[in-house]
Amino acid sequence: MTPHRASTRAPKEKKLIQGILEVTRKGVGYMAWEGHDDIEVGPEYMGGALRSDTVHIEVLGLFPRPKGKVVKVESRARTAFVCTITYTGNTWIGIPDDQRFYRPIILQGKVGDITPGTKAVIKLLHFDGTKDPTGEILEIIGTAGEHRTEMNAIVLEHGFRVAFPPEVTAEAEKIERDHANIIAAEVPRRADFRDVPTFTIDPLDAKDFDDALSVRALEGGEYEIGIHIADATFFVRPGTALDDEATRRGTSVYLVDATIPMLPHELSGNVCSLKQGEDRLAFSAVFRMNKVGDVLDRRFEKSIINSNQRFTYEQAQDVLTNQEGPYLEELNTLSSLARIMRKKRDHEGAIDFGDNEVRFVLDESGKPIDVVRKVRIETNLLIEEFMLLANREVAKYVTQLAEKVPEHGLVFLYRIHDEPKEERIEDLATFVRAIGYEFGRSEKKVAGKPTKHKYSARDISKLLQQIEGKPEEHLIRTATLRTMAKAIYSTKNIGHFGLAFEFYTHFTSPIRRYPDMLVHRILASHIDGHPINRREFGNLERMCLNASEQEAKAVSAERDSIKYKQVEYLSSRLGQEFDAVISGVTEWGLYVEDVVSGSEGLVRVRSIGDDFYTFKQKEYSLIGDRTKKKFTLGDKVRVRLVAADIISRTADFELA
Repeated sequence: MTPHRASTRAPKEKKLIQGILEVTRKGVGYMAWEGHDDIEVGPEYMGGALRSDTVHIEVLGLFPRPKGKVVKVESRARTAFVCTITYTGNTWIGIPDDQRFYRPIILQGKVGDITPGTKAVIKLLHFDGTKDPTGEILEIIGTAGEHRTEMNAIVLEHGFRVAFPPEVTAEAEKIERDHANIIAAEVPRRADFRDVPTFTIDPLDAKDFDDALSVRALEGGEYEIGIHIADATFFVRPGTALDDEATRRGTSVYLVDATIPMLPHELSGNVCSLKQGEDRLAFSAVFRMNKVGDVLDRRFEKSIINSNQRFTYEQAQDVLTNQEGPYLEELNTLSSLARIMRKKRDHEGAIDFGDNEVRFVLDESGKPIDVVRKVRIETNLLIEEFMLLANREVAKYVTQLAEKVPEHGLVFLYRIHDEPKEERIEDLATFVRAIGYEFGRSEKKVAGKPTKHKYSARDISKLLQQIEGKPEEHLIRTATLRTMAKAIYSTKNIGHFGLAFEFYTHFTSPIRRYPDMLVHRILASHIDGHPINRREFGNLERMCLNASEQEAKAVSAERDSIKYKQVEYLSSRLGQEFDAVISGVTEWGLYVEDVVSGSEGLVRVRSIGDDFYTFKQKEYSLIGDRTKKKFTLGDKVRVRLVAADIISRTADFELA
């Protein structure tokens, strides 16, 4: 028998998979693996990797699902984290607000004069998974639990700065000082709308005014409608500290009671804001329209305006409702045109997701004492229609110019919205049918066999019309919204599925969105006769990607601030009962949403108590084995609040 010999060859190097790691609150990692199920990484194999880090993973096994371990952190998604500082065992530590950062951070160096319970931004110094991570304090935020501290912490946690760097503020202050001279010098170069009836319509608490509308009657029953947008790019020039900071921020961030602006207040709240009774520079989209809402002609021009009236939505609505008040004739004209344009969009299949925002009533310390749902009124819809018109027509105009001279390699920034993935829309169809609604059924047959229905925006629009005013309306709207692809910015146009537009961009909010500023610059270059070409704007696609990422972070920060206030609102109402709707069903319980405040919490299955309940996934239900009692998505229930944890932003209910 020949003895077995050890191989003299070098062991074969194991193949590593690179990707972005997502992490759960339990410290378990998951990474997408093309052609396979996601790779699961247990807490003991994380190797110091954190949420959204780029990592190399070694696959350890494939069954019952791929499992692996992190062998290298290629790059950190972030190195600064908001933490609550505490003192234990003679050691200062920071407990990260992000519960997906699964280990406490040991503070190094001088901590300074702080007390336990302080919130701070901590820079991660070292973490390889073998020991607790180490870090140092970068910035003190304030005392945990205080309103302003918690709101600022949310902003900082999402990577936004609250304060502006000194060089940015200095540039903004100089522009503000020179503003009167700038206006005087610009008047001869611009279209002058100061004698045309012009006004803004905004929320009651608006601090900046991006847009104004003007109306002028023409002969033959036609109208000239001016949509005047703040000319922010006149003041924010490439190469300045202002532009660098605006690029980095990408967007303003809207919290429960405050705005973290993209531009300093000197610009956002003054120089660029279209204030009543003050001359302001604008970029105007001007349309000649007939009484049935057709655009007969359009032009885009730099202008100067002076808003005659600052309306709130409610004030403008009162004028329309009572048919008396300032600018009644102009408001009636705009309202009539807006209704016609909205009807046309509905016919073309545009999806209206409605508005399910909540508004908090806060006391002097920032504590929520009431929560109410916002209601869209006619003037909200009026402004929405004219902003959509301007955005669509700007995109169409520049695209048509580019098609005329393709050799120039012209570029543009589109706001695109892809069709939803087929499997997600099928899941939505199953979901709404389980609640009792028909959605996109097809009876067409080819060669005697039923064909598979291809869902369209019109199908979704019809569904949303069916549920209007029903108890489950919000539930289905939310599920439908989650089915949709995310709208993003891109230089490649695929249209906007939700709006049913072939061309769309963002032009109307340059004070608060950087993509709008880019669109202003591109449009202005065409008007000046020196269009920006692909070579000059070679990094535009990268800018689109950055803007889309910043927008997603801002939306997440806004939601976190709302969630925090909802749980804080509930925390003073332990033991109280609420009318709720079942918004989610899982094997561990029922997620319920308070009808009034929109606050969501969990009814744990073990708290139901009168039976053993089985989760029926396809029916979105929990069903009692003995009693056959059934709890289904969309059911109305009466619940009692038993716990509210502000730190984790979670609430627990029980059935009343």
